[in-house]
Amino acid sequence: MYEAKTQLSRLIDRALAGEDVVISRAGKPMVRLVPVPPKPARRTPGSARSQIRIAPDFDELPEDIAAAFRGGRA
Repeated sequence: MYEAKTQLSRLIDRALAGEDVVISRAGKPMVRLVPVPPKPARRTPGSARSQIRIAPDFDELPEDIAAAFRGGRA
């Protein structure tokens, strides 16, 4: 643990480079250093425009499905 404290910057650099860095105390693994995942890109409203198509009958519910919601049959 003492060695990890004195070498923390170097250990962080190794973890950022993809190395598996495990810090131990008395020979027992205690902590694994891993990079924080990058923040996902911010979604831009309208960025999928013209890539998605909604069918003309999207809002029309078929009678058999409507009947199923009511607990009956068509």
